[in-house]
Amino acid sequence: MTLGAGWFGWHRYGPRSPARPLAPEATRIDHILIEKSARRLTASLDGAVVMQAGISLGFAPDGAKQIEGDGKTPVGLYEINRRNPNSAFHLSLGIDYPQPDDIKRARLKGEDPGGDIFIHGQPNGVVGVTLPGDWTLGCIALSNAEMAQLWSLTETGTAVEIRP
Repeated sequence: MTLGAGWFGWHRYGPRSPARPLAPEATRIDHILIEKSARRLTASLDGAVVMQAGISLGFAPDGAKQIEGDGKTPVGLYEINRRNPNSAFHLSLGIDYPQPDDIKRARLKGEDPGGDIFIHGQPNGVVGVTLPGDWTLGCIALSNAEMAQLWSLTETGTAVEIRP
């Protein structure tokens, strides 16, 4: 029993091996994967992971965005279509939502599909803290340091895949 307790204690509280290194230093990426259920953003170049970050989503994150104001983050394949260094948040990368299918689906319900979906940092004026939980209106939020790193790696036209 003592041996078992020692083994358990070592594996739970013993020294950890260093985290696996990510891809070598990169100056750009070609793909952003957002996994809503894992609350994770992974940026890669030619399939090699360049960075990973925890994210916050819209205030009602389950399911795909359907209409303006639903608090959901879209699901699907998109691209970065604009960069805004003067955003109300610490930097922002625009996602080309809504796509024609998104517009059609919303209009069949007589609704507006919404828009202005971004990957961004924390609200300007929030200093030294990363807001907890899902608090955006449908965007993807990172810490300011992670957003600065993503901003430096991302060009207009970068593929964005958002999974449930």
